[in-house]
Amino acid sequence: MSLEQWRQQIDEIDERLLELLNERAALALQIGRAKRARGLPIYSQEREAQILQRLCALNRGPLDEQAIRQIFSQIFAESRRLQETML
Repeated sequence: MSLEQWRQQIDEIDERLLELLNERAALALQIGRAKRARGLPIYSQEREAQILQRLCALNRGPLDEQAIRQIFSQIFAESRRLQETML
């Protein structure tokens, strides 16, 4: 496979990731609205820890656990930001 073909595959994956991240963000907004309506806090350290534990257990690499934790911690932070500022 050529360098250009690999790059094309990466571009396609990036587009799918973008679509999935936006889909996740839309769901996070819905959850934030439901939490607000019920008077619940936006941030749940326990829930985020559970998600990270589950994802790290599912991970088969080549990304290591530290990478998974960093990537998803940033996704969580952006979800919280959306929930706090766009509701």
